[in-house]
Parts: sequence; structure tokens; C-alpha cells
Amino acid sequence: MGNFGWQEILLIAVVILILFGARKIPEFMKGLGRGMREFNDAKNNVKNELEEGMNEKDQRVKSSVNNTPSQEPAAKS
Repeated sequence: MGNFGWQEILLIAVVILILFGARKIPEFMKGLGRGMREFNDAKNNVKNELEEGMNEKDQRVKSSVNNTPSQEPAAKS
């Protein structure tokens, strides 16, 4: 997206005001805020689940490395 100047932002605000009216704008913004909050919550949940999965995988790898029997050479008879 490009950089918006004050003129573009003013034009967008006027168009929104004309389309939705002054009474609907607070409801619209409240819904937009809720949607953004839900999106961020979902994004954070996915991020946490991925991190937990990676941590569990790291723990399994470390435990399997620590529990591996040492490779000692067989005694010659």
C-alpha cells in the first residue's frame, strides 16, 4: 500500500460519512475493533500452539539423545 496523505484520508472519511451516516460510524468502528481483536487473539493462539509444539519436539529429541545407549566397541574374544 502506498503512503496516504491528509487529503486522501479526508476524502475517505467523507465518503464513509456519506455512505454510512454519522449514527452508524460508531457501530461500524466497534465491530471493526472487535474483529481486529478476535483476529489478533486467533493469531496469538496459533503462534502459542506452534511454539508449544516446537518445545515438545525439542524435549523429545533431547530425551531420546540422552537415553541413547552409548556405542561401545564390542570386546574381542
